Amino acid sequence: MAIEGWGSCRRLLVVAALILHGPVAFAAPPVVAPEVEREIIAPEGVTFQPAPVDEEGAIDRLAAYTMALAKRDYASAYAMLRLSFQASNPRLEWEMNQRKRAGLWADGTIRILRLSWYLDPAGQPPGLYAAFDFRGDRADKTMDCGYVVVHRATPVAGWTVVRTDTSEVPANLIEDGVPKADVLRELPCYLGKGIATNF
Repeated sequence: MAIEGWGSCRRLLVVAALILHGPVAFAAPPVVAPEVEREIIAPEGVTFQPAPVDEEGAIDRLAAYTMALAKRDYASAYAMLRLSFQASNPRLEWEMNQRKRAGLWADGTIRILRLSWYLDPAGQPPGLYAAFDFRGDRADKTMDCGYVVVHRATPVAGWTVVRTDTSEVPANLIEDGVPKADVLRELPCYLGKGIATNF
């Protein structure tokens, strides 16, 4: 697993962590690359700009969750889910769903395509949400696209995973790294510039 769209130093350390299966100290706080699309959605009349510490915490949670899945450490991954997510997805059922696929989205080279911030969205528990839209390309030529949403209830609280959704595109439905036109219409995920293999 590798995550593109953030610092190269971080990418190397993530790969090292997977190979060594041990703790790793990051040399610098992670950041999402400047070329990644961004959007901020806040309640009407509220001015909000995420701070660097917000982004560091959110990307840290995404990376930890992705690495846990890539290592098939389902116990650790499940522990990162918000309690309400766990309540609606019992541990055994959630893990069985992960194990149904021989390959997971976390196994590929993941490119973050868009980072969306939501402050106190209507109908949701209050707090700050970060949604990472991504494209993943795996060695077997299959492609995944989807998103992971993380949430922090208060500025001093930790980040938890509150939603994740991915779609797999088989290799026979991809031409030159791009999903075929009829497949694109069916994908419930954002690709943007990530529709191409290089950008």
